[in-house]
Amino acid sequence: MLSKKAKYAIKALITLARKPERGSMGIGEIAEEERIPRKFLEAILLDLKNQGILYSKRGKAGGYALLKSPSEISIGLIIRVIDGPLAQVPCASKTAYQPCLECKDAPTCSIRLVMIKVRDATADILDNTSLRDVIDSESELLYVI
Repeated sequence: MLSKKAKYAIKALITLARKPERGSMGIGEIAEEERIPRKFLEAILLDLKNQGILYSKRGKAGGYALLKSPSEISIGLIIRVIDGPLAQVPCASKTAYQPCLECKDAPTCSIRLVMIKVRDATADILDNTSLRDVIDSESELLYVI
């Protein structure tokens, strides 16, 4: 399940990606616009900054802005930065593999094999969906309604 922290990170980044002409946005403005608790958002944006997704500026015109183009930031990257690996179980993870204590034979474990398929399908969708794709799909929906 997607954590609230990851969901808020995605929402905040989409907000920044929608307004590139602004340069940067303050934490308070993002928090208010997306209805995210300010203190929680501060920690999230700091994590994203430390991972090279955002940069910050101090001062009156300060705030946070994307360090990369929205088309270069995948939803998968954001989730991994905030929540860690996409795998549902540690034995199916590529980056944080841990064998299950109760497992007799990991290479032939049917649960692990299914969870690897789930991980791969999830990663394919999330890694091939950028912030730009999300914003573009929102725009397309406006024409349908």
